[in-house]
Amino acid sequence: SPLKNRTILDVGCGNGYHCWRMAGAGASFVLGIDPSILAVMQYQTLHHFIGPKEVYVTPHRLEELPGELNYFDTVFSMGILYHRRSPIDHIYELKECLKPGGELVLETLVVNGDINTILVPEGRYAQMRNVWFIPSCLMMENWLSRCGFLDVKCIESNHTSLDEQRSTDWMPFSSLPQFLDPKNSSRTIEGLPAPMRATFKIALLCHCFSSRKSRET
Repeated sequence: SPLKNRTILDVGCGNGYHCWRMAGAGASFVLGIDPSILAVMQYQTLHHFIGPKEVYVTPHRLEELPGELNYFDTVFSMGILYHRRSPIDHIYELKECLKPGGELVLETLVVNGDINTILVPEGRYAQMRNVWFIPSCLMMENWLSRCGFLDVKCIESNHTSLDEQRSTDWMPFSSLPQFLDPKNSSRTIEGLPAPMRATFKIALLCHCFSSRKSRET
């Protein structure tokens, strides 16, 4: 939904680049959280030159925020879910940050398959450490529905392209071309399906069964 006059939470925001873009789109207040001190210091540098705006980045993890905030109009979780050991807890924590009628925008790695399909890499995935669960789009939609979200929509899915993720003069390190099988670009160097990402837009109509205690029942 349009961000004008909305309160925004960006989880895993890095140096806050997209937070500034959200403010530029008219958001009334943007909070970004990221545990990386380096990323937060980069934000502080940008903030010094850009000047006062309703954009803040703090060195916190999502689970460190107070429970059941019910404050934000829109919550973004982009490229975070597959790094979490408990994706269901992550979804509940995102939900607790939303006010009734709020919207979650969640982007994550996915694999092709049915509602029962999920990839759990034994080690690295495309040379990434700390990748735990990569569901199919249908399983992801089921997780979101089970956590109490309504009107779950997958609005986009596509394979990560070599133009999108590549080495540059500013970042000369190895990138996606080195992480794919040189003989078969549809597989990672570990022999797993190549990265595919999907974005979900989810509406929260109420907070039924949203508390941290209720997720255990």
